[in-house]
This record gives sequence, structure tokens and C-alpha cells, in this order.
Amino acid sequence: MRAVTARRYGGPRVLALETLPRPRPGPREVLIRVEAFGVTRGDARLRALDAPRGMGLPLRLALGVTRPRRVVPGREFAGTVAEVGPGVTRWTAGTPVMGITPGLTLGAAADYCVVAEGGLLVRRPDTLPVPEAAGYFFGLLTAADFLMDQARLGAHERVLVNGATGAVGAAATWLAARLGATVTALASPGNHDFARALGATETADYRAPPPPGPYDVVLDVAGTLPWRQARPLLTDTGRLGLVSAALGPQIAASLHPNRQGRRLCAGLVKETPQALARALAFHAQGYRPVITALPLDAIVEAHRLASSGHKRGNVVVLTV
Repeated sequence: MRAVTARRYGGPRVLALETLPRPRPGPREVLIRVEAFGVTRGDARLRALDAPRGMGLPLRLALGVTRPRRVVPGREFAGTVAEVGPGVTRWTAGTPVMGITPGLTLGAAADYCVVAEGGLLVRRPDTLPVPEAAGYFFGLLTAADFLMDQARLGAHERVLVNGATGAVGAAATWLAARLGATVTALASPGNHDFARALGATETADYRAPPPPGPYDVVLDVAGTLPWRQARPLLTDTGRLGLVSAALGPQIAASLHPNRQGRRLCAGLVKETPQALARALAFHAQGYRPVITALPLDAIVEAHRLASSGHKRGNVVVLTV
């Protein structure tokens, strides 16, 4: 099979296309014929070992100290069940599916990947084309976890989304508006119309000081509004969601989340079958991820876009 490989850490040009043996599903595993896979900011960080401050050593220990142990990157995918392993009862060959490879197992950036029968895998709705399905979960899972579970966003509250038009920010802008909040989107001026189309009521240039609010929730996707800068923007019961938190703020949020009535949210995003089901339910309510689709031989450009911090929506690579 064709597979993207990264045999060392570095920029997008460390990626190559190789021919590797096709994997075989083991007991209670499913072989997926990958038709498209997502390339996220998270994928770019893993490739470059570009971790938030304090996370570099733990990430090296998990991925490989001097070079990647798992050479095929990629987590999000959409495709078709190609083969099932012994004991599989939930899936049959030919079923259209979408999902995520668990944890740091990676491996989706190839013609085929293997996932567990009961893992992060769902049937793809007929109304969701393959490219959109491949870029569906990363942004929306993160947005839903921070806004609904950690910040507990309520209707009629005010939300500031810092970095509102990438994969996570676009999903958060749409979701917050869908939940009945009033959304202010920080983004480049060229993306203001896009943010308004997602549901933002107000927009502002991310290079200028943010509008003063006050906001019930500040969601810092871009990583440029830490507690000290965000605190004056919050109401007395406001919540700050640090999507790209360094190790220090993550520990601080765990040990001391409540700050004189305000709350710091920096927990890990839950990736469970239940979280996938909730995210997929928003498709019936109109959620459609914005996609930039590229062919497999443009994998370097896909990762360049994902690394740029200025992409609109999601980057997806097509394998068929």
C-alpha cells in the first residue's frame, strides 16, 4: 500500500510517500480502506515535535526519543471497511465509516489502517461526503469538550473565540452560536465574513487588542490569550478555555481551577465513542466542516498549511 512516512522529526519536507506492507486485522480489529485523512495542527505538532512549553520531553518519550517509532502519521480518516478480523460482529466489509485512530497510535495517512472493532469508529452518514467526513471530528470534538463539558456554556452567554477560523475555531464558532451564545470571533480581516457565516455576531482583527467584553467564556484556540491577558475580559463568573495550553497552565488548571469566581479550563479532550456520537449528531443540525482537499502527492503542502496557523477550516488529503 501507499503510505505517508516521517522517519525523523522536522518540517513538512521530512514526509515521504513509500510502499509498505498492507496491514492485516487481528482479533476484533477492522481493516479500513482509507479514502481520505485529515491533516490537523495536532498532526503538524507531532511531526515537528512542536509541543507546548513543558510537553516536549513527555511527547518524545511517547513518540520516540530521537526519531518517531510510528512512522506513518495521521489520526482522522474516512473510508470503507475492507476486511474484518476474527470475532468482529459489529462491522462488515463495504460499510462506509469515519473515525480516529486512538491516542498516539497514528497510522491513518495511508491506503489502509487498522482500528479496534469497538473503538473510535462510526458509520459515515450518506449525507456526509468522504472529504468532509475525514475532517469532521478533530475540531468539533475539541470545541464541544471545551464549550459544553469544561466551560459549560449556556444560551445567551457571550463568547470570545481567539483563533476562530481554523479547524477548532471554526467548529467552536459554529457550535457556540448553535448553543444560543453571542459570539465574537478574533481572526484575520480576510476571514471575518467566513466567521460571520459560521455564526459570529462580531468580528475583530486578532492583531489588535480584543474587544473588552466582558465575556462569559473566552476560548483561546490560538494560544495567545493566557490567564493574565484574558482575566480582564471575563465576567465575574467567566471561564477561560486554554485549548493550546502549555504544561504549567494545565497543571495550574488541574490544581487551582477556580479563580475568585472565574474558572480556568485546560483539561484533555475526551475521545470516546460517546463523544464521537455527540459530535456526529450535530451534522443533523447542519454542521458541515469547511474543507481544503489535496491529493496524496501534495502531502508536504497539506502539512505546510496545517503548520501555518492561518488555514481556513480543515485540511484533508484524498487517497482515491
